Amino acid sequence: MADLFGNDAPAPARDDTPRDDAPLADRLRPRALAEIIGQDHLTGPEGAIGRMVAAGKLSSMILWGPPGTGKTSIARLLADEVNMRFVSISAVFSGVADLKKAFAEADKMAQAGQRTLLFVDEIHRFNRAQQDGFLPFVERGTVTLVGATTENPSFALNAALLSRAQVLILERLDHAALEALLTRAEQLEGPLPLTEDARAALLASADGDGRFLLGQAETLYNASLNQPLDPGALGAFLQRRVAVYDKDRDGHYNLISALHKSLRGSDPQAALYYMARMLTAGEEPLYVLRRLVRFASEDIGLADPQALTQCLAAKDAYEFLGSPEGELAIVQACLYCATAPKSNAAYAAQKSAFKAARETGSLRPPANILNAPTKLMKDIGYGANYSYDHNAEEGFSGDNYWPEEMAPQVYYEPVERGFERKIRERIEYWDRLREERHPRSVGEAVAQKDA
Repeated sequence: MADLFGNDAPAPARDDTPRDDAPLADRLRPRALAEIIGQDHLTGPEGAIGRMVAAGKLSSMILWGPPGTGKTSIARLLADEVNMRFVSISAVFSGVADLKKAFAEADKMAQAGQRTLLFVDEIHRFNRAQQDGFLPFVERGTVTLVGATTENPSFALNAALLSRAQVLILERLDHAALEALLTRAEQLEGPLPLTEDARAALLASADGDGRFLLGQAETLYNASLNQPLDPGALGAFLQRRVAVYDKDRDGHYNLISALHKSLRGSDPQAALYYMARMLTAGEEPLYVLRRLVRFASEDIGLADPQALTQCLAAKDAYEFLGSPEGELAIVQACLYCATAPKSNAAYAAQKSAFKAARETGSLRPPANILNAPTKLMKDIGYGANYSYDHNAEEGFSGDNYWPEEMAPQVYYEPVERGFERKIRERIEYWDRLREERHPRSVGEAVAQKDA
């Protein structure tokens, strides 16, 4: 707000000092950007946030990262660092009326010379129309928007809003960052009642979530334990952490992509790990089985025809046994697919053949291979001169089965791996016979393939 001489005066101080009985995570909340743990790539001198603060001017931004990585803390501290008024709303609890009020107040403060940082937690929970409502206020500079989300902004936010805000990615806290956070807690509350191994187990259980780690530490402090807990006793005392996994959101697609790529890359260990991540987090086993069945056709195909059989058998076994016994059949199918020879020849052939079918769908097959159930159809040439392959030498007539207006095509090209090597030999054998008996058709097919 401007002083009597028209200069920018500091914004009114905000008392963020937590109460003595506040949760541990709140009492340990950073008081300066330099105290943010684990996000140096953003808050350090060379990071995007560090550079903006040094310049004294913020751009609107979306902070995207897992829970407990410091998104809210960064937003609060940004306002302090650049002398901006801080307003916080949550998309979970706020509606259109709250937004209108926040924008009206920001407009009024802007006229008085005070800029507003509007922090919107869980911004992805606003619908598309509500997100569009931010645009004019961001464009005019009424507010500098800082949104926080755990969801992939590409899917969760409007393209128009994304074009006006910089997406900054916060990383899950690594072991060193979690260790530093826990050390701060112990400096405030005293040593945790844990053995060295149990302390390491507590850090591992946080899975990169600093808020969760501090919550577990606070539970231990509040219990007033007389003896340090070992890892077994710690596991019995604390609730097991539920894996972070939204079955209909970004975590779901990230893990299924990782599973599929690991299978395709013939890494059974990684494939089994990502499949276990999904199943232990509560994914529907039949969904995983559907993806394995798809993989068996798309990435293995005829290089190992048994892969599809294995996956369908695993589906039957799981439906028959249920969990947890039936999950072993899913593991078997996963390992079979990961270790099978790979070929996408059938998948590529499908795409090429479907494209050609859409483009030439009105062409009639040659008359000699059409059935002639009526006298009229026989009279006009249906079925005439059809060569019955079983009566031909080597059980192969070598006839041309393509429409007259269409040259023979090549869609399916088996690879030199697995069972497809044998199929390739068969096709080459038939091509040689066809070339001997009908040179034109094979020559046209080769020319079409080369084109």
